Amino acid sequence: MKAIIWHNPACGTSRKTLAILQETPGVDVEIVEYLKTPPTRERLSGLYAKAGITPREGLRTTNSPAAELVAELGIADPATPDDAVLDAMMAHPALIQRPLVETEKGVRLCRPQDVVREIL
Repeated sequence: MKAIIWHNPACGTSRKTLAILQETPGVDVEIVEYLKTPPTRERLSGLYAKAGITPREGLRTTNSPAAELVAELGIADPATPDDAVLDAMMAHPALIQRPLVETEKGVRLCRPQDVVREIL
């Protein structure tokens, strides 16, 4: 089985999720460091759709500098349209909550990291 992880090596949850993937027999892991190689808008929107979440649910809103950036961009309001949230993520990939993992069984935002087991 192939698994693609949209990964930030500085994130503990992302590292723990990656470890689960690497320790699972038969899983071929592709690591995409999304801060270096962000997904396209279409790809990110598709990942959220497959995960059954909205862009708002995939928005990183805690911890500095993300919380400050969300406030600065004016997207903290829950009424902010999904398109505006995606625009902000495209301009500032650090706003993408991580890790996102995709396998043939689906996509999950793996917070907490054990959620990845649902698609293995």
